[in-house]
Amino acid sequence: MLAFVTLLAAGSLAFTAPPAWTTRPPASRMRVAEFVVPAATGDSEPATLIVYFFGGQGGSADANIERWIGQMQQPNGRPSTGATRTVRTVNGLKVSMVDVSGTYIAEMSPGSAEHHNNPGYRLRGAVIETPGGPYFVKMTGPAKTMSAAGAAYDQFIASLKYEP
Repeated sequence: MLAFVTLLAAGSLAFTAPPAWTTRPPASRMRVAEFVVPAATGDSEPATLIVYFFGGQGGSADANIERWIGQMQQPNGRPSTGATRTVRTVNGLKVSMVDVSGTYIAEMSPGSAEHHNNPGYRLRGAVIETPGGPYFVKMTGPAKTMSAAGAAYDQFIASLKYEP
């Protein structure tokens, strides 16, 4: 499935989503695309992948990656320290990525007092720097499902293109 996200003032980020991923309506206007990634055998829930665009805002790649790492806690209750960070170029775009596992403790929604409490989770995130501003990709889910979807996620990232 080829998906295009069009933003009039900022151009568009195009990408190809794997056929096994299903789309769902974005929960807010800051979310330009949302996908449900099927659960792996033995997992009770799917993973989700969300593409965000904040109108050219949203902070630096490092600030977002640090925030995402902070959304994962280790079994001993301590912050995550074993995150893998990489930077690569995809179709001329700088893409800063993070991969971290642990207990997912992010807010249920921005500013919410309620937090997730999902042990055995994994988060893969990417900040895509485009001429129209940064886009943010965040995929979270049970570690087994995330591992099973690893190649599909990598193909999704490799398909990113900016179309002015």
